[in-house]
Amino acid sequence: QVEKRLELVKQVSHSTHKKLTACLQGQQGVDADKRSKKLPLTTLAQCLMEGSAVLGDDSLLGKMLRLCGEAEDKLAQELIHFELQVERDVIEPLFVLAEVEIPNIQKQRKHLAKLVLDMDSSRTRWQQSAKSSGLASNLQPSGAKADALREEMEEAANRVEICRDQLSADMYNFVAKEVDYANYFQTLIEVQAEYHRKSLALLQNVLPQIKAQQEAWMEKPSFGKPLEEHLAVSGREIAFPVEACVTMLLECGMQEEGLFRVAPSASKLKKLKAALDCCVVDVQEYSADPHAIAGALKSYLRELPEPLMTFELYEEWIQASNIPEQEKRLQALWSACEKLPKANYNNIRYVIKFLAKLTEYQDTNKMTPSNVAIVLGPNLLWPQADGNMTEMMTTVSLQIVGIIEPLIQHADWFFPGDIEFNVTGNYGSPMHINHNANYSSMPSPDMDHADRRQHDQARRPLSVATDNMMLEFYKKDGASLCVPCSMGVRVMDTSWVARRGTSVVRKASSTPPATQPPAPPTELPAAPHSPIPEQSPDISATPSPPPTTFGFPPGAER
Repeated sequence: QVEKRLELVKQVSHSTHKKLTACLQGQQGVDADKRSKKLPLTTLAQCLMEGSAVLGDDSLLGKMLRLCGEAEDKLAQELIHFELQVERDVIEPLFVLAEVEIPNIQKQRKHLAKLVLDMDSSRTRWQQSAKSSGLASNLQPSGAKADALREEMEEAANRVEICRDQLSADMYNFVAKEVDYANYFQTLIEVQAEYHRKSLALLQNVLPQIKAQQEAWMEKPSFGKPLEEHLAVSGREIAFPVEACVTMLLECGMQEEGLFRVAPSASKLKKLKAALDCCVVDVQEYSADPHAIAGALKSYLRELPEPLMTFELYEEWIQASNIPEQEKRLQALWSACEKLPKANYNNIRYVIKFLAKLTEYQDTNKMTPSNVAIVLGPNLLWPQADGNMTEMMTTVSLQIVGIIEPLIQHADWFFPGDIEFNVTGNYGSPMHINHNANYSSMPSPDMDHADRRQHDQARRPLSVATDNMMLEFYKKDGASLCVPCSMGVRVMDTSWVARRGTSVVRKASSTPPATQPPAPPTELPAAPHSPIPEQSPDISATPSPPPTTFGFPPGAER
């Protein structure tokens, strides 16, 4: 049985030794330094370090290459130590077992077979000598020759006995040492486990450093990223794309007919979005195409993972828009505004204030609060359920218009106080200075229509694409959009928007809206058209005197 196992164990040990040797990445049988030079991980580490030196530590890629190169070099050193230990404790003992110990036993077995043949041969010669002497079979042969043959036969038998004993001892030793042979494979697993533990510790130590470098890097994309993440990384209160687009539109787009409705060139929009993602905007280039700026703002708002007005408050917004009584509806909308997270509140306040300012030019840009709500509402609020966007917009767009339109019409009531649109003083971009002096001033709202048209054509090429949704609702006569009151949307006189409300500090009180906010603005009767006050190009112009109506005295606080 042992003899049969010997050959099987030899075959298994030989194949295992061969495969283990093939797993070694370094050159077998050389010292650590020579092995390190030809190790693939070492070559990779050197390549990463060279790349880091080329790019420099002032770039994020350069920092990443340096940290990863150092980590790969440490992993290479751990791998060398692991392979040396496997070679010493597993591969070499397996080689000795397969190529030395078992072959020695097999040689001993062959030697015993030879001795047995020698013994049989000497016994045969002795027996033939006895026959040739003519003596009876029961008599022992005598004489010198017979004695010599007998001694030879006895000596051969003695050698066979000694060899047989030695072979038996070697076989018993082989059986007894099987535990030691099995321990080679236990050692292999233990050495592998230790190697992987050390490698994991190295990677876990370097990962926080890599993540810290990533988080500390300010130039991160903003499109499609959560609002809170973008604000935290950039250290801003207003999202960069929002501020950049709004401040540029205040400079060059307020008089643009169909702003946010007319679609921009797809290539221009793609380029501007990519530039905004890099926090670099050439204001002078895009001043000739305000529709691209408006399109970028719409895209940013729509690509947010969560709408600016939040999924959590979606049902509350919709319920508020369905309230038939205007006063209660406005108070419900005010209550929902108060529940917005700080970051969302600051940004929606910023956007609504800008849209209210945009509607001051509705006689020229044809963008009434209703029209603005139609084209921008679906980008500020949408349901969380996945589905076809067209189908979704068809079912809830009217309700969303009923939410956004009152916010724009009564912006100074929902969000009291003036607002500085150019928060950073440089369009939000660190790459350029204020370029106000580079542009001709915006035409005033009371400029002659023909003069304004000539001014526009000299300033930018005419855009021809239009927003499909706006085409469905927008009326060429410039009248406010009429939507059934049952959907919570009403036709409101927007002439009051030109007048600025009183500046009131927003309170943090949680008093119920029924008593906290002032009475909502009452709908004013239709009055003869009065021209909108001339708007200065300066976006931080002094507000007009406060209104004396709206159901609350001037200077009243919420």
